[in-house]
Amino acid sequence: MSATIYHNPKCGTSRNVLAMLRAAGEEPVVVEYLKTPPSREKLVSLIAAMGITPRDLLRQKGTPHDELGLGDAKWSDDQLIDFMIEHPILINRPVVETSLGTKLCRPSETVLEILPEGAVKSFTKEDGEVVK
Repeated sequence: MSATIYHNPKCGTSRNVLAMLRAAGEEPVVVEYLKTPPSREKLVSLIAAMGITPRDLLRQKGTPHDELGLGDAKWSDDQLIDFMIEHPILINRPVVETSLGTKLCRPSETVLEILPEGAVKSFTKEDGEVVK
């Protein structure tokens, strides 16, 4: 199985998901999306694969979300995607693609839904919480 993670190394959840992928025996393609943002087409494809709306993928904390007025319902999906392309920090993370699906992995154990059953026997997060 192959996996790709849209990763922010400064994010604990993202680091935990990357570690879980590796614990499952995967060496995923790691896309540091703040350095190498996805194209518009790729972002649209990821959103569709996750079955969510662009608004569901918007990150508020630590972003220009409020300054840009993105909480306002006036913005279309296309406009929200444009904002995420212009300001990749607005893309919530981590997003993981595997052959079993694509997910926004918050909380980090959500990644288990798109890994083969039993791929991760047990995992301890950075904060000491045990998963599985």
